[in-house]
Amino acid sequence: MPTLKDQLRADLTTAMKARDETRTRTLRLALTAISTEEVSGPAAHDLTDEEIVRILTREAKRRREAAAAFAEAGRADQAAAEQAEEKVLTGYLPAQLDDAELAALVAAAIAETGAVGPAGIGPVMKLVTPRVAGRADGSRVAAVVRSQLTGA
Repeated sequence: MPTLKDQLRADLTTAMKARDETRTRTLRLALTAISTEEVSGPAAHDLTDEEIVRILTREAKRRREAAAAFAEAGRADQAAAEQAEEKVLTGYLPAQLDDAELAALVAAAIAETGAVGPAGIGPVMKLVTPRVAGRADGSRVAAVVRSQLTGA
């Protein structure tokens, strides 16, 4: 079974043959980020698919933030390019949780930890974060946890 990195490489080759500049540029940047992560630290190592998903999530978030910054600065063309790159990256990420699924996971974690009030946010986040890995943005998870614990 091919790994996510193998899939990215194969898709890069396909994009290059199709002369899809946006997809080619995006996949090259993603593979560079993966390679950089592989050689960082005391010894080089191959990344697992979960670690690659984490990198792709981080890169997609960067594109989303850059698109917002460009849009705010009145650079619609650059914002559109960043949004196109984000769309390519999100194609490799697991499906995002909808609001009801996320709320159910958070409610289960609250029941499991017995957390009450704002002081319980940390323990609940610690429990929920690995369960939603790559399927929900951290700020979105934090907002749901906060609203369920504080009633806000």
